[in-house]
Amino acid sequence: MVGIVLVSHSPQLAGGLADLLAAVGSAEVAVVVAAGTEDGRLGTNPDAVRAAVASADRGDGVVVLPDLGSAVLSVKVALEDADPERHVLVDAPFVEGAVAAAVTAAGGASVGEVAEAARGARNVPKF
Repeated sequence: MVGIVLVSHSPQLAGGLADLLAAVGSAEVAVVVAAGTEDGRLGTNPDAVRAAVASADRGDGVVVLPDLGSAVLSVKVALEDADPERHVLVDAPFVEGAVAAAVTAAGGASVGEVAEAARGARNVPKF
C-alpha cells in the first residue's frame, strides 16, 4: 500500500491532518508526519523528511505532500537520491490533497494514481 508523508512547518497542523485521515477511514494507510524543527520551532527539516519517507514506505512507494514553499525545498533536498517513480512530491492542496491521497491509497491504488488523486483535489469545489 502506498504511504503518505505530510510535510509541514507546524507539527500541530500536520498531526491534526493525520488524525483527520485516520478518521475518514484511511487508518490502514501509513501516514507519517515530518513537521517542525529539531528544537521545536516552526519549520521543516530535510533529515526529518527522509526519515518519514523511509517510515511510510511499505514497499509500494510514498506520496509526499508539503504545506508551504520552504517545505517544498526540504522535500526536494530529502528526495535528491530517491527513486522518483516510488517517492513522489505532489503539488496539491495540503488538506484536500491528503484526504484524496489517503482514500485512494486505502483502495490499493498505485503511487501514480495516489499522486494524481491528490493533484486532482485542486479542482474539487468546496460548495
